[in-house]
Amino acid sequence: MVLNVVKFGTPVLRQKGARIDEVTPTIKKLVEDMIDTMYAYKGIGLAAQQVGLALQVTVLDVRGVTDRPSSLELNGKPSDVQAFMPLVLINPEISPVGPPVAGPEGCLSFPELYADVTRPEVADVKALDKEGRPMQFRCGGLLARAIQHEADHLHGILFIDRMDKQTKEELRADLDWLQAETKASLKRDAAKA
Repeated sequence: MVLNVVKFGTPVLRQKGARIDEVTPTIKKLVEDMIDTMYAYKGIGLAAQQVGLALQVTVLDVRGVTDRPSSLELNGKPSDVQAFMPLVLINPEISPVGPPVAGPEGCLSFPELYADVTRPEVADVKALDKEGRPMQFRCGGLLARAIQHEADHLHGILFIDRMDKQTKEELRADLDWLQAETKASLKRDAAKA
């Protein structure tokens, strides 16, 4: 089922997600719905906060992006990124490894807004998979960027928080407009309820 993606200005985007202690049928259904939603919105990642739930779960799939390579290592050996998609990360812990590099980012909660964000080029990841089994890997390129972006969401951090001051200032009018639109929409929804 395709869920609604909340926009900048929705309070849940600033909430730290609760850890998931058990992968229940409800969590498995949420993961399925989040994957459907990510594909419907043509994204490469989606965090639970973006569908209105403050939980530590994110889904990713970088297969559709051919101009920005990704890498994945399991037990120190290169692995096929494609074979791991879609990727489900529950309670992820991210450790930056590589030097920071600037690269373009967008976000489904910020439609049509893109800017360069500086993040480590490589990251080590520990998480539970969609069945609740522990997994550990090292990733690089777009996959590392996407995982760091989504992990930030799980802690209430948005990609605009990672932008340099000048970039954020250049987007200020668009950000103010989006936030005002979202707040007006939330008010209308509350009045209907």
